[in-house]
Amino acid sequence: MTSENVLSADNQQERLQLPHKWYIVGLVDGEGSFHIAIYKDSQMKTGLKIIPEFHVSQNAASKKVLEELKQYFGCGYLKINHLNRQSDQTMVYVVRNRADLLGKIIPFFKQFPLRTTKANDFNQFAKIVDLMNNGVHREKEGIREIIDCAYKMNQNAKRRKVSKHDLMYIVESSETTRGTQP
Repeated sequence: MTSENVLSADNQQERLQLPHKWYIVGLVDGEGSFHIAIYKDSQMKTGLKIIPEFHVSQNAASKKVLEELKQYFGCGYLKINHLNRQSDQTMVYVVRNRADLLGKIIPFFKQFPLRTTKANDFNQFAKIVDLMNNGVHREKEGIREIIDCAYKMNQNAKRRKVSKHDLMYIVESSETTRGTQP
């Protein structure tokens, strides 16, 4: 039961149980990311596999914050950020499941918008997840649109290892129909 008095003990207990919505927005503005992983995959009709990912990272000592995010959203998982990099002591909260992204993560940030340049990343991310939900990632034209959007994210793909041109080449050289063998 919630109290009408915002300073009441009941209300303070409620706020301590899970992070406040605007706290989550601030945390994601500072420590979160919306990312579209794009991998070469010969099993895919377009030659590429697209994986939308929502991440929030924290030093391992602050793992509790990530556990609270996981509990708040009711989805995702926690992992060591860079398992093979001993100097990296960070954990990351990850949500990849498209249904969870569409039903929980995206609606949350539409209702409680980000305030930094990450808002653009979120808008592109939400557009890509919606496109995927409509199946456009299964066709060459759709995958090209997704790549265009993904390369507008995260400082115009500053840290991407594969160029947009190379990804477009993979799409263009992929077989037009699944299962066609030379």
